[in-house]
Amino acid sequence: MAQRRSAHARVVVKTAPPILQTSFRAFDRVTNTSTRTSSAYFLVDLIRQKPPAHAMTEPAPVPPISPPPNPPTALPLHTLPAPFTSENLTPITQGAEALVYKTTFLTPSTPAVVKYRPPKPYRHPTLDRRLTKQRLLAEARSLVRCKKEGVNVPGVLAADWEMGWMVLEYIDGRTVRRVLDGWAERHSSGKGEGGDGIKELMRRVGREVGKIHEIGVCHGDLTTSNLMVKTTPRNDKEEETEEALSGDVYLIDFGLTTASIQDEDKAVDLYVLERAFAATHPAAEELFREVLDAYGESYKGAKGVLKRLEGVRMRGRKRSMLG
Repeated sequence: MAQRRSAHARVVVKTAPPILQTSFRAFDRVTNTSTRTSSAYFLVDLIRQKPPAHAMTEPAPVPPISPPPNPPTALPLHTLPAPFTSENLTPITQGAEALVYKTTFLTPSTPAVVKYRPPKPYRHPTLDRRLTKQRLLAEARSLVRCKKEGVNVPGVLAADWEMGWMVLEYIDGRTVRRVLDGWAERHSSGKGEGGDGIKELMRRVGREVGKIHEIGVCHGDLTTSNLMVKTTPRNDKEEETEEALSGDVYLIDFGLTTASIQDEDKAVDLYVLERAFAATHPAAEELFREVLDAYGESYKGAKGVLKRLEGVRMRGRKRSMLG
């Protein structure tokens, strides 16, 4: 009887899955024959045995992890450091990187613009201070260089890179975006001519962009919102619009500026402006040709930049097509 059980156990061992055969060999090294036979039957019975009822039930659902508490209110981020106070600050705009206010500087009759880069709570404090200092200094250096070379940009009056603020000259006027929107509205309603005036404005835009590229400065964010036309405030909106067509063009917001003499970087600058025209001013998209024509005549290397612009356009179309 024992021999038949032993023979049957050997058959069970040979036909068992590999993982069980490994277990049987481990038992062989530490037990005798009778124990091996019992072990083989025990393992076979164990694998044939049905699991208990509680093992078939699904585990209890784990409650979701509660989200972290909200960061403290952003009110301190909107409070400028000394020597500025909220009493003489008028908000102008708020971007992704900075807050812009109108204020006075040195004397109550001297208007100025304060550009403040508040701390970013999602960045490590050390990294945040380093990035704020680098970007503020890069913007200030580009503005000082452009001003020295005769480019129409706001002058730098003061800066504190440790606290993240910079005081700039206040440019009283309208953005090119507002001027184009007003021209398109009047042009569609047939209330004004403005054809020659708006074309001349676009040529002045092209010449100003050519000036910064000639001295090796790339703006980084050329849009019609970052181009201003200096005007005198008037009560009559139509008169102010007409004056805007003949005002001086100023470049503002050099927060993403870089120093580069490469045609590729300059062509990307122009491509960003071209895309801004197409997206924001579809009615004035054809006027961008005036910008490029004036740019091509603004300095010696401009023709090479326009040739490189064709390649940038092709890559941009391919990226848009492929997503």
